[in-house]
Amino acid sequence: MVIGDVMLDAYLWGKVDRISPEAPVPIVAIQKRESRLGGAANVAINIRAMGATAILCSVVGDDRNGEELKALMHDIGMECDGIVSSSERVTTVKTRVIGNNHQLLRVDDEVIHELSAKERSELTTRILQLIDSSKPDVVIFEDYDKGVLGEELILKIVSVCNNKGIPTAVDPKKKNFLSYKNVSLFKPNLHELKTGLKIEVEKPFAINIEESTRQFREEHHIKTLMVTLSEAGVFYCEGNKSEVIPAHIRNISDVSGAGDTVISVASLCLALNLSSAMTAALANLAGGLVCEKVGVVPIDKQQLLEESKQIKL
Repeated sequence: MVIGDVMLDAYLWGKVDRISPEAPVPIVAIQKRESRLGGAANVAINIRAMGATAILCSVVGDDRNGEELKALMHDIGMECDGIVSSSERVTTVKTRVIGNNHQLLRVDDEVIHELSAKERSELTTRILQLIDSSKPDVVIFEDYDKGVLGEELILKIVSVCNNKGIPTAVDPKKKNFLSYKNVSLFKPNLHELKTGLKIEVEKPFAINIEESTRQFREEHHIKTLMVTLSEAGVFYCEGNKSEVIPAHIRNISDVSGAGDTVISVASLCLALNLSSAMTAALANLAGGLVCEKVGVVPIDKQQLLEESKQIKL
């Protein structure tokens, strides 16, 4: 189950061969328009790409973009039972302008205020019903600070999951960073870790992150901390064991969506009760692979399998 902020990723693909006479900006001659599922929905797509079933829970606007998002879910065979439509919000849309296979501009259409009491109640009820009926193997909180996730909902769902023995994984952002307690896996990137805890972290990461986060991990009862470090790889810590797994050399085209892939693969590893070391290694490899593609794209399961064999994970 994936709970969090869903959005549409809209793309305008085109060719650039001249600069505008009106301003020093490139002119993009549009050749293709495309809409994809993004945000928490992209996590669900990565879950599906790995061969698992994804149950997506969120709130969208009662608008044309919300209908398009649900239609895209329907097109790939994903149920919309966990999607609440609200007249109080607009569906988040991120429009990326791609010229000559390079992202030139992004335009965001969104609201980021917290859910109303009515919206929160309806979403919580849907989630609890789906937990009872579907019995998920892992619950993922995919937080983009767009208002769907708040402390009340987070604490309620984590408590229910712990009582039912369901592991929980978190991909946090700043606003709710300190609201996640008693979770199985907590996966910020380095920037989110530093802003969330208001700390500075320098190299060597393996020592400094472990020391800087010890109190936070103990007070919040976080079983495993995993921090993505961009080109430096990924750090993980469980109990007294901590390690940095280096990144693999890649031809980076676009980092969009890499964090979604990392939390998706890590959560499936968590559901399968794999070790923290194996979880971090596979997630690290998967995140690097999607960075070789332009735009937000899901992980290729067969490619991940083959590369994991080559490096003998």
